[in-house]
Amino acid sequence: MSELEAAPGAPEFAYRQGELSAEAVPLARIAEAVGTPFYCYSSAAIERRYRSFAAAFADRRAGICYAVKANSNQAVIRLLARLGAGADVVSEGELRRALAAGVPPDRIVFSGIGKTEAEMRSALAAGIRQINVESEPELSLLSAVASAMGRTAEIAIRVNPDVDARTHAKIATGKKENKFGIDLAHAPGAFRRAAQLPGLAPVGIALHIGSQLTELVPFELAYGRAVELLRALAADGIALRRLDLGGGLGIRYHNERPPAIEDYAAMVKRVTDGLAVELEFEPGRWLVGNAGVLVARVLYVKDGASRRFLIQDAAMNDLIRPSLYDAWHEIVPVRAPDDRAERRPIDVVGPVCETGDSFAAQRPLPQVAPGELLAVMSAGAYGAAMSSSYNSRLMVPEVLVRGDRFAIIRPRPSYEELLSQDRMPDWLAEG
Repeated sequence: MSELEAAPGAPEFAYRQGELSAEAVPLARIAEAVGTPFYCYSSAAIERRYRSFAAAFADRRAGICYAVKANSNQAVIRLLARLGAGADVVSEGELRRALAAGVPPDRIVFSGIGKTEAEMRSALAAGIRQINVESEPELSLLSAVASAMGRTAEIAIRVNPDVDARTHAKIATGKKENKFGIDLAHAPGAFRRAAQLPGLAPVGIALHIGSQLTELVPFELAYGRAVELLRALAADGIALRRLDLGGGLGIRYHNERPPAIEDYAAMVKRVTDGLAVELEFEPGRWLVGNAGVLVARVLYVKDGASRRFLIQDAAMNDLIRPSLYDAWHEIVPVRAPDDRAERRPIDVVGPVCETGDSFAAQRPLPQVAPGELLAVMSAGAYGAAMSSSYNSRLMVPEVLVRGDRFAIIRPRPSYEELLSQDRMPDWLAEG
């Protein structure tokens, strides 16, 4: 493999002098410093993606609110905030993370179908930009909370356009059988009611039809229906000034061919042509997915009766996507393999006591030995954010690279810290 040949994913991850590196930092050097497994993110990759998204809409009034659920590390949020990004949050915890990371309140959008009274109060007290409401009962509760606080909540109502996003069933959100949003037939009534309720100021329409979309057709169909609703509401005397188009644009994990951001932008501009509204977008995976890797160490290579198993020290609690979604992630050796090396099918699995703790089945890989390092590519989104301490395993540390430097942005906890989270009731405390 040539010295600067890129690994699958972002070009910022490439082989240099035979070692897979993040920008100018060899991953093996990070492994020596922090141990394995660990997540590593490239600042340059995140910055490059944000700037290309912003450039695609530079000729429009458009706001980019990073979907914090994709990767909620405060360093990642701050990196994007310094580039001008806002934040799309779905819980009070994410709201607090965004504020702590330096996102201005007037760039924060609060989404999600199950907001509590406490979360509404927190959002209103912070003075955030917009709350995306997903049901008529939520309208009533938010009106009561805002009125009691003497505040006016600027809201967008999330509509469900009943569009098949052609993505995994567990991450599709825009079909009528999904739990999200208000269906188009009832949306006009919801907007009329919102305009009459105290403490609410309806300012926009919001929608989000799913994640990891690799075609433009579902987007265009959903956006077209939102524009039709916007015009119908205007004719009914309800003038809105924002159109929140959500996120969901996919990335390459394996052999997908996601549309270029320029093609996506051209479609959005065509569908919204002539509208005097501000556009809002909430990309998450698209910004950070290919900008991160999970690095693991090979523990054993085991020959079973009918299959070979590569057992690594990263597990489903560290990266659950393959177990939860049957998701594909490229897996490559950190030490560059010889181009002529034989690749044999092997199951890549983790140490958790679950058959589902599998990263790849019968994946052709070059021979690797115990102690060698592997990189699970395109792990920057929904990796660390969905991780847990299942099997009482320590949470994986996160590392951010910039040029030839790296910093630990979430340390691996100690076992003492893990155990200290439990509390013993008084009737078990003695003896």
